[in-house]
Amino acid sequence: MRLNIIAIAALSFTVSAAPAYATSCYDLWYERNQIYDSHGFCFKTHLGMSTFDNSDCYTSHPKLTRWEKKRVAQIQYQEEAKYCHVNE
Repeated sequence: MRLNIIAIAALSFTVSAAPAYATSCYDLWYERNQIYDSHGFCFKTHLGMSTFDNSDCYTSHPKLTRWEKKRVAQIQYQEEAKYCHVNE
């Protein structure tokens, strides 16, 4: 019985330690573009400009960290897998 409780506790920790990923296409789009916005990206689409504040933008080629590049790639993979077409 004690072993089962330990196994359940370990499983719960593993599940809760996993990174949270957005589920809807809009959430994926928003998370991806929030990364770009935090680096001064200037949005050119209506949705991008209305969602993010372009008043402080300064680049169309933001420099992302290695982690941010990896996360953007993960998000793009999820968007492709879900056939997302937000802002196209």
